Amino acid sequence: MAQPYDLASPPFEMDPAFEQPAEESQVAQSQRDRLIRIRHTCAHLLAMAVQRLYPGTRVATGPWTETGFFYDFEVPIQLTESDLPKIEAEMRRLIRANLPIIREVVERQEIQAEIERLQEPYKQQILQRIPEGETITRYFIGNPDSGRWRQPGKAPEGSLFQPYVLPSEEVWWDLCAGPHLNFTGEIHPEAFALESVGGAYWQGDETQPQLQRIYGTAWETPEELQAYLRQKEEAAKRDHRKLGKELDLFSLQEAAGGGLVFWHPKGSQMRLIIEDYWRKAHLQAGYELLYTPHLANLDLWKTSGHFEFYRDSMFEAMQVEQQQYQLKPMNCPFHVLTYQRHLHSYRELPIRYAELGTVYRYERSGTLHGLMRVRGFTQDDAHIFCRPDQLQNEILGVLNLTEQVLSDFGFAEYEIHLSTRPSPSVGSDEVWQLATAALKGSLEAKGWTYQIDEGGGAFYGPKIDLKIKDAIGRLWQCSTIQVDFNLPERFEIGYVNQDGSRKRPIMIHRAIFGSLERFFGILIENYAGDFPLWLAPVQMRICPVTQAQHEYARQLMQQFRSWGYRVDVDQSQDRLAKQIRNAELQRIPIIAVVGKQEAQSQTLSVRTRKQGDLGSQTIEQVIEMMAKAVSSHTTV
Repeated sequence: MAQPYDLASPPFEMDPAFEQPAEESQVAQSQRDRLIRIRHTCAHLLAMAVQRLYPGTRVATGPWTETGFFYDFEVPIQLTESDLPKIEAEMRRLIRANLPIIREVVERQEIQAEIERLQEPYKQQILQRIPEGETITRYFIGNPDSGRWRQPGKAPEGSLFQPYVLPSEEVWWDLCAGPHLNFTGEIHPEAFALESVGGAYWQGDETQPQLQRIYGTAWETPEELQAYLRQKEEAAKRDHRKLGKELDLFSLQEAAGGGLVFWHPKGSQMRLIIEDYWRKAHLQAGYELLYTPHLANLDLWKTSGHFEFYRDSMFEAMQVEQQQYQLKPMNCPFHVLTYQRHLHSYRELPIRYAELGTVYRYERSGTLHGLMRVRGFTQDDAHIFCRPDQLQNEILGVLNLTEQVLSDFGFAEYEIHLSTRPSPSVGSDEVWQLATAALKGSLEAKGWTYQIDEGGGAFYGPKIDLKIKDAIGRLWQCSTIQVDFNLPERFEIGYVNQDGSRKRPIMIHRAIFGSLERFFGILIENYAGDFPLWLAPVQMRICPVTQAQHEYARQLMQQFRSWGYRVDVDQSQDRLAKQIRNAELQRIPIIAVVGKQEAQSQTLSVRTRKQGDLGSQTIEQVIEMMAKAVSSHTTV
């Protein structure tokens, strides 16, 4: 058992990784470490509060997240949003009590007996998943030896409150690897909030018991919390699921099965624009375009290693004429087979293949989320086969293309991570050093700031991940560049070198959007459905004042369409004010009103979402405005 609490010496065993004062270059990482500890500690405080308020509650797991924390419970009653204020109040009381948080290393048999006595089945299963020989730790909130507490004379530095002596029944613990704060009082009581109550299956498995999940958010200061809540409110307005329905862009039809996207005419129009742009950009960058099948013999996925390493994310194989076929979860083996169709010379390299390839992955129903996580999606996939001496230039070329594409879609701020060799991995030290140096060299050639994620690479090679920042400051993981030594070996592909010897090419996997579906969802939320002119499914709506102007409006529509612009006419015969309102609700960039005067003078009365009422405009003036906005990828 841990030693008694004594402010004159370190209280019990504090978290061994608790951060020390950081050097200037380490400040950002130190702040992130502290935020993780705050959120992880809040998760434990939440569990402690729920078990105190609702006797008989059993706890499952409670991790920190990118914006807060959650905990899963088996509670004797059905919790609702109305219960959250009471739970928050109990958490604040525990924070103000400034209880010590104590890490204890325990023996498996001892802790197993205690868990059985407490009748905590989820703790028991968590314990069983800890490998034999691995250190087992639990974290206490409160003094487990409370009978020997000493009255403090001074609160620890960083605590907001004086330590408060609580009775022993207020001690709580859970199995946990950490990290945590050292005192509950290091959390500001007005810098966290509980957000919602939901359901979750134990271990994400629909065959397991359904638990209740409480979500919360936590920050260092009340000001940061308020900024997050404002951003969350703005994000709710931009939710792509809500806007997708309002603007009639797409749907997810449950009758067809979860996680399958139906692109409606307006969404399909936007997808076509995105695809056409993508193809043109890749052809200009020296890529060759491919189309590959949606399924293949299961043996291909065994050769590639996907069946071995990725099986849980693949749909079940289907039987076809005594052979098993598998829906593809990846495009890369198809591109390798295309490369392998004949022996290549070193002079032919690099070879760049690109494909908008639809893939299928088994995602549990509880993880599906609008366009952001689906079961069928189209990757903007590309694979480059190159010589070692070409590697850095090819990576730099990918970064240049990525910058061009993302900028044209309105994203100019990135967060970049370089992930290095994990353990275990395949490949020699020499090729890992070559690939990592090439990734670093290309980033430095771009002058981009990046963070190193030590050991975060794939087992087959290091990678660069790029997160884009949207209009309200959120980061989205999209683009990735991965060097691969594994697939060339598995498929034994090669090229004939200058000296006549047979060499393995290096393979680069890369995507810019990630997937069309997810990127489309990000675009909707970034622009709040108010798209720049070049992307808008309807670029201009013509609103006739009376029935007498309908013929002129239709003539205008046909003229603009013949010049390649997406224009329609309001056919509703509603009053003009309602026509304009409907066009505004659809976020159509340009509204052109035509009445008797406009019909006589062959003009349009124009208003745009950005500039407002522009008054009477000639057809030539409107064309010039639209052409300029389309070519510059801007709004009007």
